[in-house]
Amino acid sequence: MACFLVPAAEAAVTTIASKVIEKKEQAEDKEKLAQGVNLSELNKPHFSSKLNKLNYMLWGGSGLLAFEHLWHGEIQPFFPFLTATSNPADMTAMLHEMSTVGVSMAALVTGVWAVMTFISGKIENREASPEEALQEEAAK
Repeated sequence: MACFLVPAAEAAVTTIASKVIEKKEQAEDKEKLAQGVNLSELNKPHFSSKLNKLNYMLWGGSGLLAFEHLWHGEIQPFFPFLTATSNPADMTAMLHEMSTVGVSMAALVTGVWAVMTFISGKIENREASPEEALQEEAAK
């Protein structure tokens, strides 16, 4: 009925947080450039870009779910937009669905994103193995 609203609300919050964090990171990068920090340190992925991946996942999933609900007639283009809000008995079922299905979907997407971010961070921070270091030395 309205389970897509929970991930959409999370997406709205993370989008705002991402924009705030991105501005802060840009200011920090300008300070580092002024101090003469190595450019390779500035090319590392920022947290805001990682958070944007979560935003894309949440907005995309919410959009697809909204379309599916529209397709089945649970959303209408006029007030009240959710058909379940016109009947109090349906409204309790809608709130139950939002609190169970919506929250679990949002938590699952966030969990998958967290695992992906953790694994990619480990791969990015992995030190070169001795064999790779020797190959780099031989290439020079």
